[in-house]
Amino acid sequence: MNNRLKVLRAERDWSQADLAEQLGVSRQTVNALETGRYDPSLPLAFRIARVFGHPIESIFSE
Repeated sequence: MNNRLKVLRAERDWSQADLAEQLGVSRQTVNALETGRYDPSLPLAFRIARVFGHPIESIFSE
């Protein structure tokens, strides 16, 4: 699954650790999400959307 996490994170000048803390996950999970090695659970996808203030479908795509 493709995503815009790295771009959205960079726009806010957040590190992977900053985003991980806000989401309640590890930095390694954020890295795996950004590189496409891990697809988020639905609850995590909703948390990501809430943190960035964007709909899920504008962050993730097939």
